[in-house]
Amino acid sequence: MPRIIYRILKNFKFLPKATVLKLRYKYYTGKKLNLKNPVEFNEKIQWLKMYYHVPLLTQLACKYESRANVEEKIGAQYLNKLYGVYDAPDKVEFDKFPEQFVLKGVHGSSLNIIVKDKSTLDIEAVKIKMQKWMQHCQYSRVGYEWAYKNIKPRIICEKYLEEPGKDAISDYKFFCFNGVPKFIQIDIDRSAEHMRCYYDMDWNKLPFKSIDMAFLEEDVDIPSNFEEMKKLAIILADKLPFIRVDFYAIEGVTYYGELTFYPKDCKKEFTPEKYNKIIGDYLELPKIPKGQKVITSIS
Repeated sequence: MPRIIYRILKNFKFLPKATVLKLRYKYYTGKKLNLKNPVEFNEKIQWLKMYYHVPLLTQLACKYESRANVEEKIGAQYLNKLYGVYDAPDKVEFDKFPEQFVLKGVHGSSLNIIVKDKSTLDIEAVKIKMQKWMQHCQYSRVGYEWAYKNIKPRIICEKYLEEPGKDAISDYKFFCFNGVPKFIQIDIDRSAEHMRCYYDMDWNKLPFKSIDMAFLEEDVDIPSNFEEMKKLAIILADKLPFIRVDFYAIEGVTYYGELTFYPKDCKKEFTPEKYNKIIGDYLELPKIPKGQKVITSIS
């Protein structure tokens, strides 16, 4: 489908939600989306977008509100230091921040501004960028990522985390299915040559990769706090059908990152192709209660 046609179609609000999901899925993956009998991982995540509307997801997807859940379930010691939370760019207290910090929009992905030297920061340009964050939540409007729909747009400022000897900290992302972590995604060197690989829960490297990301050929040393992160992922995953639980590991210390329900908006496949179904088999979708159109509670 030509991009111009797709852009027109996505703005036609009269189109049924299922139709838009199917059009987007076909456009990005080249495959037909089967919402009645989804098989592959991304298909099933699309199904969750359509039918799994549990209010708890809104709290967990919010980068600010999820902190309370983390504190309650695993403890405040795993939270990064919070300098402030703001409902408008003009209220952000730049003068109170240290020389290094990170600004984040709580209501979406990739809404980040990493500041390594405040003295060189163009504050007015940053405010303009943050104002664009606040205008709407494109993740629920365009991709129908339901968990983001009712998040109040806000800005948080957190401590800048760094790993000695590295330009960027590594991410450890646990893919959890019905409360059980099955594998971990590792992202290395985000600031330069971003690469990725996957390991199972016994720290064996897995033979698949993300279709859109350079594969890290080298073996990754197991973090000294891997078992701790795994246990914490199980607690945070709870009984949800799917959730990705993200951590950072810095010199053996575990920091909570975020919780994600729709990785890459279900647009990026795994390769080799067979792993889209293998991973999809991990995800057992819940039943929609009789007489309802969507699921609104955790069974």
